Amino acid sequence: MKSPLIPLAERLRPHSLDEIVGQKHLTGPDGILRNLLANGTLPSIIFWGSPGIGKTTLAFILAGEAGLPMFSLSAINAGVKDVREVIQSAKEAGKAVLFIDEIHRFNKSQQDSLLSAVEQGIIVLIGATTENPSFEVIRPLLSRCQVYTLNPLTSDEMTSLLNRAIAEDDFLKQRNVILKETGALFNLSNGDARKLLNLIELVTQGIQETPAVITDEVVMKIAQQRIAAYDKGGEQHYDIISAFIKSIRGSDPNAALYWLARMVEGGEDPKFIARRMLILASEDIGNANPNALLIATACFQAVEMIGYPECIINLSQAVVYLASSAKSNASYMGIRMAQKAVRDYGDHPVPMHLRNAPTALMKDMNYGEGYMYAHNYENNFADIEFLPDAIKGVKFYEPGNNAREAELRKFLKDRWKQKYNY
Repeated sequence: MKSPLIPLAERLRPHSLDEIVGQKHLTGPDGILRNLLANGTLPSIIFWGSPGIGKTTLAFILAGEAGLPMFSLSAINAGVKDVREVIQSAKEAGKAVLFIDEIHRFNKSQQDSLLSAVEQGIIVLIGATTENPSFEVIRPLLSRCQVYTLNPLTSDEMTSLLNRAIAEDDFLKQRNVILKETGALFNLSNGDARKLLNLIELVTQGIQETPAVITDEVVMKIAQQRIAAYDKGGEQHYDIISAFIKSIRGSDPNAALYWLARMVEGGEDPKFIARRMLILASEDIGNANPNALLIATACFQAVEMIGYPECIINLSQAVVYLASSAKSNASYMGIRMAQKAVRDYGDHPVPMHLRNAPTALMKDMNYGEGYMYAHNYENNFADIEFLPDAIKGVKFYEPGNNAREAELRKFLKDRWKQKYNY
């Protein structure tokens, strides 16, 4: 029997909360969404999660359960004009659900066009995104929505989904599918329900015999190669670069190399990786090892000149060096504290002795008077005030606890012991 033209994932799409596999925190007996529907309320919602775990399905089920007409737009090809047309249709219907897939692709003006209708209750907005909505959805719209996170399926949930597919789908029943091993199916699917169902259908189609016995070897042979679970435009992009940076910051070169490999295999832009290491070299290593910035800069230049695949070696060398280096965020914390002081205390005037006096009038007004040229004094140091009076004595830089910054601490203590208590 040939597989139907409609994909298995679509044939098995749930039509009620009871049919959904996974997301029990939302759809289970005490789930948030189930309780909302029981109370007769449906707020505007943004579903955040990786692809293939039920965001679109949930939106359609919620609209159906709430008894509201539903309109669907894809942010990839819809614009403000399409949004306005839906809002007008919703007004005529009294109220409607508007589902926007990949809402993170809407720009600010497109998102702005939704605000009034959402606030007035003309539409119940349900958005789906693989990106962190805190970064991709404008604050006014985000404040009008509830954000719910969807999780990848666990091994038990994927097993349950496969068993349901084998028991209910006509094509799989006709082929008498026998699941002997599931490890490869699970690894390739990575918690993605749609990918899991499409994969078992693909594998079943590739098996000539009946019953169709599915083993890890058969799955890998038919699937040909393991596709790296990495979406440069999705949440994996941010999660993996986060794990990469945290591994370097945590001085674990082994973990850092693994996350580097994940990005490389996923086709990440090598300049993006190198750029993040440049930032880390100052933010997390700083003056504990000033050479780190030189290494990171050289790596970025090498990546620009060489490109894939050879630049992988340069990236690897820099990763190992940065991860194995002493760490300090003292410079990073210093500038953050200084910025906070500017915000908290405002823009204080520059002390007169530090001002530039390019004209005779300015000199007559005592611009620059009292300044002491450091190089004219012992150790090239003159004890004068460099901060505005309102914040004099405030210490922004506290050297880190490492050999290199211990030298800096001694240098500063010899000069500023009384003022800054180094």
